[in-house]
Amino acid sequence: MLVLDGLEKTYGEVRALDGCAFAVERGRMLGFLGPNGAGKTTTMRAIFGLVRLDAGSVTWDGRPVTDAERLRFGYMPEARGLYPKMKARDQLVYLGMLHGLTRSDARRAADRWLETLGVGERAEDPVEELSHGNQQRVQLAASLVHDPELLVLDEPFSGLDPLGVETMAEVLRAQADAGTAVVFSSHQLDLVEDLCEDVAIIDRGRIVLAGNVRELKDASRYRRLELELEDGGEFLRRLTGVVAHEVDGDRHRLLVDKDTDVRELLAAASSTARIREFAYTTPSLNDLFREAVTR
Repeated sequence: MLVLDGLEKTYGEVRALDGCAFAVERGRMLGFLGPNGAGKTTTMRAIFGLVRLDAGSVTWDGRPVTDAERLRFGYMPEARGLYPKMKARDQLVYLGMLHGLTRSDARRAADRWLETLGVGERAEDPVEELSHGNQQRVQLAASLVHDPELLVLDEPFSGLDPLGVETMAEVLRAQADAGTAVVFSSHQLDLVEDLCEDVAIIDRGRIVLAGNVRELKDASRYRRLELELEDGGEFLRRLTGVVAHEVDGDRHRLLVDKDTDVRELLAAASSTARIREFAYTTPSLNDLFREAVTR
């Protein structure tokens, strides 16, 4: 298990981390979320000793993280961390050997991951000649080539087309199912909600919400009501209990207090407009995120 406890870091007068703390278990996937500049990248870099912390600790299985442990971790930075003029396969072999693999094992692992991620045919191409999406695939392969126990990915889905997103999602699910602890940041909250059992939301260097996604949604003070009306709908925002109202054509998405009597709300809506369809659910991860970072 990875445990971050009380991480603090300042750059001049900027407090990048202010008591940041969360944990990630083996075999689980955690979405690490936050606005731009909230401290996500600083936190991830701290796991690998790339940031000298002012206070706090990073432990793996109850022990301080040493260089030996870090060799068993995989890291995918948001900024490209590859040698642009080096061939994709050669690069993965080199990085695998740095993590302790023999040359032959590193080559087999490199070929396997390049093939799995759909860039096997580009193995002999310099990284700089690959598209942004294919560079992203090679970057992921670099973090996986040594079969890590912990995988930390900073915006891994950035720049990928839908097929690339699907492939990467399948790889991350497989890694978690095999017992790897997986942490990744993303601004694609619907994707995080689909993939992750757990989330940690950071804002201004502090964790403002963390836990199991389903439990957090159940515990929220809000619920989501979606209505498709035949006409009208502006009246909905004036109904008691409605916190937020979004409109997409005839479809209305309402965020309501969980204690709101939905039957009364539906009756009020049906007295003014014909309801074609409705759904009542727990809030989305996007709703939780907005509430957490705007308190």
